[in-house]
Amino acid sequence: MANPRALDKRRKSVRNIRKITRTMELIATARYKQAMDRATAATAFTDRITKLVADLSSANLSIDHPLLEQRDSTENATLLVLTANRGLCGGFNGNASRAGVAQHKVLTGQYDNVSLEISGKKGIGLFKGMKSATPDKTYLEFEDKPRYEDVEVIAERLLEDYAAGKIDRFDVAYTKFISTSKQTAVIETLLPLGSLEGSDSEEETSSGESMYEFFPSAESILEEVVPTSFKVKLFKCFLDSAVSEQVARMTAMKAATENADDLISQLSMQFNRARQSRITNEIMEIIGGVEALEG
Repeated sequence: MANPRALDKRRKSVRNIRKITRTMELIATARYKQAMDRATAATAFTDRITKLVADLSSANLSIDHPLLEQRDSTENATLLVLTANRGLCGGFNGNASRAGVAQHKVLTGQYDNVSLEISGKKGIGLFKGMKSATPDKTYLEFEDKPRYEDVEVIAERLLEDYAAGKIDRFDVAYTKFISTSKQTAVIETLLPLGSLEGSDSEEETSSGESMYEFFPSAESILEEVVPTSFKVKLFKCFLDSAVSEQVARMTAMKAATENADDLISQLSMQFNRARQSRITNEIMEIIGGVEALEG
């Protein structure tokens, strides 16, 4: 027979854990809403600046920019993996890290030198345990509110290295936010930027003319817009990763809270049965003692 006191002690312990998971769920929900607002604003800006570059490309210009040139060199590549500093977020860190490991193997087979950069304590810990994929640079300053100024420092360094020929390709492994119910670990190649897609407007594409008037020239604007496009795309990767982390933690803590509720219900039922059984046994012992005295 189960001990009612032990069951009650275990039930109290589960209740305390439930308070923690419920609190973490509420915190993750609040942080998710804030991160989602920032990501939504960045998405609109990223889409707009990408459309602007597409408009420039459709204006019968002779586009010649190092960030747009495809390179045949297979000497140097850089891989950035975005993970979180904290756990308790389901498979978020594991999925991003596995995608990074797989892409690192692919790049190692294609390029002579592969530089690995990791953001987040969880990813750093995982890769440090691998002899074949030791991080060259690590970042711990990116939490649920990555700042554009911090990402811009990384982006400018990468742009300088790419322009100088120190790297020929730059990939990012991160968790892309699609919806609240779907986040996917993906690999995106940000350098070179590749060929520009045409504008969404069929009229502009067919006429080969842009809806903008450029001063002093479209080429000079392109020199500013193309690097900015890379920076905001990299920033968008950090924002998507932050949103996905909070969604994953919110979902994991909600599931943990629900499991705690189920366990508390089961323990309460076992406790009541055990207490009832003990009371019944005590009553039977009393009746037996009374009968023995009367006999």
